Amino acid sequence: MPQEPGAHEPPEPQQAPPAAPSPAPSAPVELGDLAALKALAQPRRQRILEHLTLHGPATSATLARALGLNTGSTSYHLRELARYGFVQETDGAERQAQPSPSQHRERWWRAVPGDRRFPPRSRQSAEMRHVIDELNHHAYAADLDLFERLQRETVEGDPWADAFPYSRGTIRLTLPELREFFEEYIALLNRYKRPESETPTDARTLLTRFLAFPVPPAPPEAAPGAVPAPDAVPAPGGEPAPHDPADHTPAHNRREADPS
Repeated sequence: MPQEPGAHEPPEPQQAPPAAPSPAPSAPVELGDLAALKALAQPRRQRILEHLTLHGPATSATLARALGLNTGSTSYHLRELARYGFVQETDGAERQAQPSPSQHRERWWRAVPGDRRFPPRSRQSAEMRHVIDELNHHAYAADLDLFERLQRETVEGDPWADAFPYSRGTIRLTLPELREFFEEYIALLNRYKRPESETPTDARTLLTRFLAFPVPPAPPEAAPGAVPAPDAVPAPGGEPAPHDPADHTPAHNRREADPS
């Protein structure tokens, strides 16, 4: 991967341009280009893209300050994201004409919205699967960290203190039904999307995450007449090896958290 530049760019104005109207939901686009996936998987680029998605257009300087990064490095990452269509410079209609002491043209960047999807796992090469797994690992870990931090930092009396809905459940579906379920979920999200001009002033941006996976198959039952495994494996010296009592917790003492 190319080295990140360290040189700083000229200072840029701090007033953000107005956000562009939200476009109509686009058709799904499959991210099958390994180079694009590698560009997206870079942790700093994920942070930059998330910031632009949540807070709207920004310059490399404002992004660098918000994320604690080097301005020149931030510009490099923005260009890499733009190369694969994840971000783009805003056009003249979206920027406000502001006098710049440095006489350099300010460059505002925005996240490019879209329904981007990974190829099915059965069609992923070993290298692509590794890249996608790393991308998901960092992304979901950051999501969970933010979710827990915001819950802890919620101020008493804040009307948004209860704005943390979540659900853990189970359903039994066939593969075609699962695909239909997912598309209905995406359609539900799109139904609530609207242009900024139609969004109430008291609305806030919400992060939504969807995760579903099949339960592992049950282990096969022991064959009739099979000798059960010993409770403890002898350690060197003939003494039984220590064991954790929790390993033998009866099944009826296990509790499943499955709220309705």
